Amino acid sequence: MSELLIELFSEEMPPNLQINARIQLKKLLSEEFSSLNLKYKNFEVYSTPTRLTVFISDLPNKIKILPSDIKGPKSGVPQNVIENFAKSKKININDLYEKKLEKGTFYFAKIKGKEINTEEELVKLIPKSLNGISWKKSMKWSDYSLSWGRPLRSILSIFNNKHLKFGYKHLETVNFTILEEDTEVKQKRIKDFRDYQEFLNKNGIILDQNKRARFISEKIQSIYKSKSCKESIDQKLLLEVSNLVDKPRIILARFDKSYLKLPKEVIKSTLQLHQRYFTLIDHKERMSNEFVIVANKQDKKNFIKIGNERVVEARLSDASFFWEKDKSFNLIKQINKLKQIKFYENLGSIYEKTQRLRRLAYFISDQMNLNKEKIEIAASVSKSDLVSGLVGEFPDLQGVMGKYFAFSQGFEEDVCRAISEHYLPISISSPVPKKPISSALSIIDKLDTLVGFYLINEKPTSSKDPFALRRAAIGLLRTIIENNLTIKLRDLIDNSLKIYLDQGVKELNGEVSKELLTFFRERMKNILKERKIRTDLIEASISSHLNDNFLELYKKTLIMKKFISKDLGKNAISTYKRASNILEQEKSVFKSGPDAVLFKYEEEKELFERINNIRKTFTLKEEKKNYEEHLKLLSDVKLSTDKFFDNVKVNDENRDLKNNRLELLQILCSTFNSFVDFSKLEGT
Repeated sequence: MSELLIELFSEEMPPNLQINARIQLKKLLSEEFSSLNLKYKNFEVYSTPTRLTVFISDLPNKIKILPSDIKGPKSGVPQNVIENFAKSKKININDLYEKKLEKGTFYFAKIKGKEINTEEELVKLIPKSLNGISWKKSMKWSDYSLSWGRPLRSILSIFNNKHLKFGYKHLETVNFTILEEDTEVKQKRIKDFRDYQEFLNKNGIILDQNKRARFISEKIQSIYKSKSCKESIDQKLLLEVSNLVDKPRIILARFDKSYLKLPKEVIKSTLQLHQRYFTLIDHKERMSNEFVIVANKQDKKNFIKIGNERVVEARLSDASFFWEKDKSFNLIKQINKLKQIKFYENLGSIYEKTQRLRRLAYFISDQMNLNKEKIEIAASVSKSDLVSGLVGEFPDLQGVMGKYFAFSQGFEEDVCRAISEHYLPISISSPVPKKPISSALSIIDKLDTLVGFYLINEKPTSSKDPFALRRAAIGLLRTIIENNLTIKLRDLIDNSLKIYLDQGVKELNGEVSKELLTFFRERMKNILKERKIRTDLIEASISSHLNDNFLELYKKTLIMKKFISKDLGKNAISTYKRASNILEQEKSVFKSGPDAVLFKYEEEKELFERINNIRKTFTLKEEKKNYEEHLKLLSDVKLSTDKFFDNVKVNDENRDLKNNRLELLQILCSTFNSFVDFSKLEGT
């Protein structure tokens, strides 16, 4: 048994490219190995900023290819197709044979069993796998055709303790690795993976990205503990930083305490987002003036520490200047300056967007029973911080700075909060705004964006969504369902459309309302999948949802999820199934509904009465609806349907009676389907 070691040495690679390359390369190689039935014990892919390393242990030196019959083209295809198939399998065309299958007669190739050298296959499949990596961003350099995340300089290749020779683009594999330190370049001949690891370890390099992350985390946790800080590390930042270094060194630095007067979000943005440092926060949520740097070399003379402290001081000095300047500017007086910022071509400026939000605020305030003046004020100044120097310097703080400016100028607390929170949620799992005015402003802000882009026909495609409209729709829907809001989205869409047209925006799509509601239904699928709802149940819920009340859809789905495997759900499903099977056999569709005059048996009358009572219950106002009770009503129908099927002959010789009973079953099924589409559920 042998081991395979591949190292792709390049210029420094950003974390996201590293991570994607690791994932893809492992998948591609695994698929190639699987196609050859090539077994192994361990398979690891590691990366550092300059290295993408594959290590596979216990590979056989020989691969046994078992005899097999490989299906080819269908009989009757052009001769060249048959010839190409035979050629691809390296057999004579006369050795092909025909075999009749269920779907027709096909050519087959009989492949003899054989034994091949693993080495011979590796030199073919490795370049093929490398070619299969799809880079989000790639580079070409000099006159070479190779496109890689960053310039690829060397490929180390060892199999069975020997140099595995093959070519990839302009590069030929080597049996040594490279180490660069400042101006010094070292080369080390490698025998095997152990030899390779020892060399890297000796030079302080942690090859395994997971070990690097644990090392960094433990060192930072130790500092947090010694400083009596919250021992919570930003995992997203940790992932990024652990892929920015290969020999991490932890440095504790500080900035002048006077900058702690700044909003902590400004300090956090400076340190974490812009410089990739870890902040220290105590148990009372107070920011420390100390921070943690993860460097890629030792800092014996404190040059790294001092240099980074100077950078932080400079950025915080700028932030402090803008903070003192910006907080004195009246937010209302800044509104006119928004005319200078374009929202999007053909959709006007940010100023025009705030005017649309102000008018939409009036409509949603009625639906949510909110103070009209408050939400209109919040809508009017919601974007005013965009013209501030601080947001210009720290774009990620839009909304957050608006909140602080508003507080300093005496705006009411819920208005200040709404300015900050109306951008939420920023992802499918991040928090939604919870306060009423914040929620309302968040909904109309996202709706305005969605209506605008649909109006000018800039809709998402299957592969592209440059304006993040899917995210906006999901955020809007999450805000509705997680705050238990009954929002008439169709009315809001129609009002938004009117406002856009009043502003002179050209209508390039006459189906905005219809298309957006369909778009929302599709986005609900994503939300329900995220909540681990069964696929068939999602389809059943979405298929039955014809209105704009997405809270209703959500609640029904949760109730079905809860009871679908219990008696309540089982009884409802079995009742529907029994009735729908009869209708399926008859393949008749009725429109008028059953005639009560034609009922001969009490069982017919009882079932009809039950159905009507259920339908009345389903039409209650939202606040009076109890969806568990609705499902219970459907479940309890089983008592009446069982008696009906036991005592009433549906397929009566009298056609009028037969049709009337089929119509009774049809309104039974349609009543069930108005709750969720039971025909979509597994088992029906």
